[in-house]
Amino acid sequence: MSTFPESKTAILTGAASPRGIGRATAHYLAERGWNIGIIDLDDAAAKAVAAEIAEQHGVQAAGAGADVSQESQVRAAFDALEAALPQVVALVNLAGVSSPVPYLEVSADEWNRVMNINLNGVHYATRRAVESMVGHGVGRVVSLSSVSAQRGGGTFSKTPYSAAKAGIIGFSRSVARELGHDGITVNVISPGPIDTDIMGGTLTDERKAGMAADGVLPRIGTPRDIAAAIAYLISEDAGFVTGQTLNVDGGLYMH
Repeated sequence: MSTFPESKTAILTGAASPRGIGRATAHYLAERGWNIGIIDLDDAAAKAVAAEIAEQHGVQAAGAGADVSQESQVRAAFDALEAALPQVVALVNLAGVSSPVPYLEVSADEWNRVMNINLNGVHYATRRAVESMVGHGVGRVVSLSSVSAQRGGGTFSKTPYSAAKAGIIGFSRSVARELGHDGITVNVISPGPIDTDIMGGTLTDERKAGMAADGVLPRIGTPRDIAAAIAYLISEDAGFVTGQTLNVDGGLYMH
């Protein structure tokens, strides 16, 4: 298996939201020496976060705009980032949308919107990233599922979201199996409730306490909890871990 290059890049999708897991993860990885590429729907925000990361952490960083549900946009953004940054070793699929619509009210448009962003987007980004990784003989892919995929909802989002996030687990296991001989690992992180805006806006202390009551630990998660798990799974040390789903959920789902 090839070893990591001296200078390595992680590309993160959906990492420009001010209070999201992606932005926290980008900073966390940059602190640990990763160069950072950011793909986000908001091109200006992606570039602004990249500039902030480069300035604060002294690494190389670049941003590009893309709607992850459009394969041509994902490929163009990836091409631009790859040209601007050192070797891409890791892809972190974070882009996603919530969907709190009750099943009996789910329209075809809502179903397709959630699937196109949350599942197809993971495929498009992964497909482009692993093309380069196979050429180098080393790579790490980490995608975010959700505890709602494993428990059948029960969080802010409902059925289309749970279905898409469950799809990510099957998708990742299969890609892990196909590309293991090429030095690529593919894993999933399944967060429980995390204090970000995807939960429907800023959470009150009362709502946080209610969510925490479902789990074993007396709090809900923070973006840093997820960032630390991502940092492990994309590390050189995690080279023997593939096809796995790591739950970072305060004990909400034990399997």
